[in-house]
Amino acid sequence: MAMTTGAWNAITDVPGLTVGQASDAALKSGVSVLVGDAPMVAGVHVMGGAPGTRETDLLRADATVEAVDALVLSGGSAFGLDAVSGVVEGLRADGRGFQAAGHLVPIVPGAILFDLANGGNKAWRTNPYAALGRAAYAERGRNVALGTVGAGTGATVAGLKGGLGTASAVLPSGVTVGALVAVNALGQVTTGDRGRFWAAPFEEVDEFGGLGIETSAAGHPRTKLDSPGNTTIAVIATDAILTKAGATRVAMAAHDGMARAIVPSHTPMDGDLVFAASTGQRVLTPEDQLLLGHVAATCLARAIARGIYHATADPGDPFPTWADRFG
Repeated sequence: MAMTTGAWNAITDVPGLTVGQASDAALKSGVSVLVGDAPMVAGVHVMGGAPGTRETDLLRADATVEAVDALVLSGGSAFGLDAVSGVVEGLRADGRGFQAAGHLVPIVPGAILFDLANGGNKAWRTNPYAALGRAAYAERGRNVALGTVGAGTGATVAGLKGGLGTASAVLPSGVTVGALVAVNALGQVTTGDRGRFWAAPFEEVDEFGGLGIETSAAGHPRTKLDSPGNTTIAVIATDAILTKAGATRVAMAAHDGMARAIVPSHTPMDGDLVFAASTGQRVLTPEDQLLLGHVAATCLARAIARGIYHATADPGDPFPTWADRFG
């Protein structure tokens, strides 16, 4: 199957989407937000045992509201759910939202990861996440920074610093698929002792080092069960026309990419979640309908590895970066 990355190799290769990010180095946390130029059809699927979410019930196929204005990924555990409030404020100020009884109500589902035990200063008097959400919304654009930024600022995986990743793919028909992910997993993203990635079979053009496949990975993978918390949260986006049920199906399939890139994944201590969003600009061909979930999974696996590969060091980090350990 002929397939290439988009011009940015980012979720913003999907037309009509921007990403905003805000980070607080002292807090060791942050927020990432995906915003549609117009409301997006969306779905969600959770496979981890410890999720934290807001407004995800709206994404059920039988729920009344048909589209969302933005999707939020945040650090901060339950406190980070307040990042959605900041994004909602920004959208409302821009005249965005669902019309209800003469009021505009922006529709913004969100998900969080646990980064409270990563060495950052969490002794705040006022929850900082609403302000981070508003700042992330204000900074949106098509260029998506990687690594220690946004919701990936304080993320960790087993033995390494985590991060924020993105990737894209363009199908032969022209349909574009992109992934955005904050990688904060209980498990490992690398194999063996040489820093090669579980996602290596899906790598495009040396996007996370071109190191190849580890052939000697064996035994039980490492985890960080006694170290800073967990959860990998992601968004898959496409310009293909999807229903809410179809978007949910894409989110379900994309979890395969998480399992390919993180070992183990979907544990009882992770809150692993994937949103899927459609800007509804291209009709799916019969072949596309069969391939869309696979391409979403592949993009997510690549984005996970890129997030770890591009992480940068900060004082007080509990784990080294990939570059410091293997680079």
